[in-house]
Amino acid sequence: MTSSRRSFLFLQGVCSPFFQQLGQRLTEDGHRVTKVHFNGGDLAYWSPKSGKSHLFRGKLSELPAFLDTLRQQCDVTDQVIFGDERPVHRTAIRDARRQGVRNQILEEGYFRPFWVTVEREGVNGHSLLPLDADWFRDAAAALPAPEAPRRFRSPFRLRAGHDVLYHLAGLGNPLLAPHYRNHAPVTAPIEYAGYLKRLTQLRWWKRRDAARIARLVEARTPFYVLPLQLNGDAQIRHHSPFSNMEEVIECVMASFARSAPSDSLLCIKNHPLDMGLEDYAGKIRRLAQRYDVAERIVYLESGDLNALLAAARGTVTVNSTSGIVALEHRCPTIALSQPIYRLPGLTFEGDLDDFWRHATPPDDTLFRCFHKVVMHTTQLNGGYYCRTGMALAIDNVARRLEAETSPLEALL
Repeated sequence: MTSSRRSFLFLQGVCSPFFQQLGQRLTEDGHRVTKVHFNGGDLAYWSPKSGKSHLFRGKLSELPAFLDTLRQQCDVTDQVIFGDERPVHRTAIRDARRQGVRNQILEEGYFRPFWVTVEREGVNGHSLLPLDADWFRDAAAALPAPEAPRRFRSPFRLRAGHDVLYHLAGLGNPLLAPHYRNHAPVTAPIEYAGYLKRLTQLRWWKRRDAARIARLVEARTPFYVLPLQLNGDAQIRHHSPFSNMEEVIECVMASFARSAPSDSLLCIKNHPLDMGLEDYAGKIRRLAQRYDVAERIVYLESGDLNALLAAARGTVTVNSTSGIVALEHRCPTIALSQPIYRLPGLTFEGDLDDFWRHATPPDDTLFRCFHKVVMHTTQLNGGYYCRTGMALAIDNVARRLEAETSPLEALL
């Protein structure tokens, strides 16, 4: 069921034309759309056809009053944002809720690559999904099987191209938005330099790592997997007991050295979008020597995570979506924080030292219930970067935003 005319306030979106096209779709559907720009990139990825816009040029401390006034002037019913941990979004979400405005939070999909996430009030660590296995079992019983997604190709070069254009437009920030500070911990020029260096090495790494994975799987030596998350990931910085991935690596390696079976290996795999600014190989090598496990550590810069998880004895993650992929492969999994999939019966509930010897595969029936509910309540077919993916997402997200009640609210 859809509502009558609504008033949407867009804050920051993803680095692509997605918010611009979504705003235009909602405007064409008869809704009022207003956009707040915080920098030159926001301005470049917006069109007057998508709705009216306002440039915020003040200090972060002045933003709450600015948005409060704008929400009242525009009779805002819904606030639409991408990512709930950006500094310009944190107080905006709280204040909108206080004013009776619904927060519509968009993120990358929990299940990938053909899905995006849309939730009300929060995602990931702020999700309204209950951390209750019985609730998922009960809710799933009344739901139909999820539909298969429409598939599409979204080359990394498209995402990279949009990111470069967004940050090039940001060169005007000293004049346009003198107080704006990017939410990312690393500036774009340093990020791009890291990517360029990494790209020159990937061709060699891919051949080397594919051979390492093949040997690891064929040897049938028991091994565990630690898939790294991005060092600046908000899920690490804001939703975990760790400050960065170096702390995670040291914690896991120390526990592995103490408690894992002596004939087992630990395979540490870097994130595919890592910027190459951290010398993980060197840090892991030094830690392996410190903990006397140098012969038991395999480090991969690249490679097929699915092939590893299908053969692994267990997976250690903080709160990455790779934990969901591990559960799909029925791989025993431990989460070191509180992601949406940390449920008794899905992930290991003991401590990390016990996990190495006592982990058990996830309950397959419970995972099917979890998958069905999460797909029904939060996942929409589409993507944020390629033309086909955006067209799908715009159609599906617009219908979800226009609905009076979200699927999760209906279940709750």
